[in-house]
Amino acid sequence: MLEQKVKDRVIDPFGRSVTYLRLSVTDRCDLRCTYCMSEKMTFLPKRDLLTLEELDRLSTAFITKGVRKLRITGGEPLVRKDVLNLIDSLSRHLKSGALDELTLTTNGTQLKNHAARLARAGVRRLNVSIDSLIPETYARVTRGGDLGGVLDGIKAATDEGMQIKINAVALKQDNADELGDMIEWAHGEGHDFTVIEAMPMGEIGEDRFDQYIPLSLIQEQFETRWQLTPLAHRTGGPARYVRVEETGGQLGFITPLTHNFCEGCNRVRLTCTGQLYMCLGQEDNADLRAVMRDNPDSDEALASAIDEAISRKPKGHDFVIDRPGSAPAVPRHMSVTGG
Repeated sequence: MLEQKVKDRVIDPFGRSVTYLRLSVTDRCDLRCTYCMSEKMTFLPKRDLLTLEELDRLSTAFITKGVRKLRITGGEPLVRKDVLNLIDSLSRHLKSGALDELTLTTNGTQLKNHAARLARAGVRRLNVSIDSLIPETYARVTRGGDLGGVLDGIKAATDEGMQIKINAVALKQDNADELGDMIEWAHGEGHDFTVIEAMPMGEIGEDRFDQYIPLSLIQEQFETRWQLTPLAHRTGGPARYVRVEETGGQLGFITPLTHNFCEGCNRVRLTCTGQLYMCLGQEDNADLRAVMRDNPDSDEALASAIDEAISRKPKGHDFVIDRPGSAPAVPRHMSVTGG
């Protein structure tokens, strides 16, 4: 098995070592955020999803090949039945030292019920998506979400000793004027905060041109309010960071459109059906599910398939939102690829 064999790290054609896997465990979500999904989504049949055992096997293959950070994503990962069993199992790689970090991106709706078990599994950091602290705005953007329940979940996770980073997508008509207040709230609670540009992925039933605001404009607004000091800090993700001197907190910017973040990309994404995407903004992928199921007793073919896929990793994506009615850069929704 791959767990018993040390492989060389995987290097892409541009010399970047792939050390970060984002693993989607489901495309389903209990919210319908306006920038992410259409209101009436059609989700994958459950029979098409990898089993928890297959998700474990694939994750282990990547860890053996040099992945040091594993992020569980969705959809909303905590809506998948028995997903905590998978996280418990993967925690063995933390204990062995093969994995530096096992973490999770969540909308927070299920967090109150699962925070204690996540902490016991060794999860030390969570990214929680909140796009407004105004209950009515939050409900509108999420199409029915309950902000209070999410805040309760964050408190439960904080009480368990987990560090929280709040993620917010900048939305011109919904939260652009609120982001500064949200950052002050987050920093006051001891949480980091990251602002993200809306990305053109999947049909959502709305025009993303009406939602999109460049983060260069948002940063200009922040600079009239605070002193921002650039930081060299990196977490393995695409954000660039500053310190807000007045709050003492850390603020990240993820700018896939106005400031392409691809030059240092060390990430690949594995969908809940076993499709490996080497780039968030490209359609090229590798079917690892087929390779794994065709070779149930050996991981050698799987290791070779991973190597071959990484050899096709592109230099970057081609995201553009430049005019009303623009088609998505890629047809699949973010929830399919994994956040």
